[in-house]
Amino acid sequence: MTPHRPLPPARRRRTAGTAALLTAAVLALTGATTASGAPTASGAAPVSAAPDISVANVKAHLAQFQSIANANGGNRAHGRAGYQASLSYVKGKLDAAGFTTTVQQFTASGRTGYNLIADWPGGDTGKVVMAGAHLDSVTAGPGINDDGSGSAALLENALAVSRAPAKPAKHLRFAWWGAEELGMVGSRNYISKLASADRARITGYLNFDMVGSPNPGYFVYDDDAALEQVFKDYFATLNIPTERETEGDGRSDHAPFKNAGIPVGGLFSGADYTKTSAQARKWGGTAGKAFDACYHASCDTSSNIDTTALDHNSDAIAYALWQLSGA
Repeated sequence: MTPHRPLPPARRRRTAGTAALLTAAVLALTGATTASGAPTASGAAPVSAAPDISVANVKAHLAQFQSIANANGGNRAHGRAGYQASLSYVKGKLDAAGFTTTVQQFTASGRTGYNLIADWPGGDTGKVVMAGAHLDSVTAGPGINDDGSGSAALLENALAVSRAPAKPAKHLRFAWWGAEELGMVGSRNYISKLASADRARITGYLNFDMVGSPNPGYFVYDDDAALEQVFKDYFATLNIPTERETEGDGRSDHAPFKNAGIPVGGLFSGADYTKTSAQARKWGGTAGKAFDACYHASCDTSSNIDTTALDHNSDAIAYALWQLSGA
């Protein structure tokens, strides 16, 4: 996640008891089924239950990112060998799983950067559900929470799509952005080169920047009410209260999409802000301590991850992707 900027004032397993909430979310966002699972008047097929994402697999990707950083000067930053190795790792997994991958090149701060875009074959390409995470770290450290956590969770979700194999009604597209830490350069480059007709085809963009903070909170982006509600509905099934995410407004890769008029949503487990006593009572952890005390530091390593938060957020991503795409 990019450094703090001036912020606007704060606008600051599944249970039967939540069936009505989940059904409402599905009907509102996909028009897929009734509570009985029968097709609606639109004739759409029922939406399948999202898979349980293996947190062990997500952590295995994080271990790879750590190893890559260790072998390349301790970081995975833009324009450095560690970033290129991270991109090659993710691309190799996606290519083997049957995705169509594209590497988009750009220049920032005198160095060549890359975005990785991965499309899952099928679905209505006139209606694209897109999800992304930034793959670069700062130069100070390996960036395992920021944003190896989002990148790894997104990768494992993409692989889950291929294993299902999912047949979404809408087209699924995933992205791993470069140079986010320099001011969302990669995602801004992507949006700037996208024709207006192609922008209009993206029905929603979901961003995942830091989803495994060691003193975690459960924050949901509040930029679009419908996308926000999908995540809130999921966490309600776990009896986990959420808060609206206002800390990161304009600080991550959803911002270029939002500025282009595309609905955005996402998850965040907290950066260098301090957890309050009320939040500690609600989520556990330590009040008076940062959500991530290793934010943008050399200690943002594989030991700087809360496995439970990483697990819950990885599953929440799957739920949202399945519901929004009509998988």
